[in-house]
Amino acid sequence: MKEMSLVEHLEELRSTMVRVLIILAVSFIACYAFADIISEVLLSPLRSALKSGEGEVIYLGLLDKVLSQFQVAFWSSVIVSSPLWFWQVWKFVKPGLYEHEAKGVKPFIVVGFILFWLGISFGYFLVFPLTFETLMSFGVSNVKATISLKEYLVLASKVLVFLGIIFQLPNLLLILGFMGLVTKYSLRSVRSYVYVGFAALSAVLTPPDVITMLGLWLPLTVLFEVGILAVALVVHPYLERHHTS
Repeated sequence: MKEMSLVEHLEELRSTMVRVLIILAVSFIACYAFADIISEVLLSPLRSALKSGEGEVIYLGLLDKVLSQFQVAFWSSVIVSSPLWFWQVWKFVKPGLYEHEAKGVKPFIVVGFILFWLGISFGYFLVFPLTFETLMSFGVSNVKATISLKEYLVLASKVLVFLGIIFQLPNLLLILGFMGLVTKYSLRSVRSYVYVGFAALSAVLTPPDVITMLGLWLPLTVLFEVGILAVALVVHPYLERHHTS
């Protein structure tokens, strides 16, 4: 583990942030060139839920189309460039770890990238269709839905990135385990509190129905349990080998 002063840590943090911003800027330009195609992909689940004659997507202001394209390009750049900024974050964290800790954590950078895309896929292929169908069938019938293009695209993009981050939970627990901040015992002891917290979070983020809430709460609890299992099967044996060697 490399010893660094506070000033050196801050300087390294600044350099990492600059590199991440450059990565995002370049990927933003690339994504903006395809923003209309990306927007069509994001609109697909909503249009499937808006059956013929039951609703339409509209834009309300002269700049709505332009602003929504900018927003979509930004959030898409976060997703598309994730392998690069994941690597930059790893380079910043690595000096604070012992050599055996760094070797143990490094493979999970790839795992983190995979989990990030699993979260996005979960949102697009499962959460979006279920949520939209539920919302469209909720309340009175024979009412035509008019949905703002800008509001929908911004919300959809943010939700996908948020789910990608949420799916990092097992990875986060593994890294904390290698750093000695959590163990399988400490995680099991707070399990009930975590479940309640996930329920509260799911209630806030989903429409007011039990099915959709469970649709988010269940994956969160599964991710937490996967994290505990990974800490027990990977972290504990790994650290025990290095402590005895």
